Amino acid sequence: MSTTGGEDVVEDQIHFSSASAQILISELLVRNRELEKMKENMPDLQNRVINIINILAKI
Repeated sequence: MSTTGGEDVVEDQIHFSSASAQILISELLVRNRELEKMKENMPDLQNRVINIINILAKI
């Protein structure tokens, strides 16, 4: 496996093993958790942006 532009690439499908599959699965799980945290924080971020826009509109 090599990294190209921040993405892991399986170079040789013949050497794809159970270990490399486990690495990819755990990477997917980590990224999924990160996405879930982003989704949870989105409403708060939207409210902050709305408040900033409202304040700027009054200036």
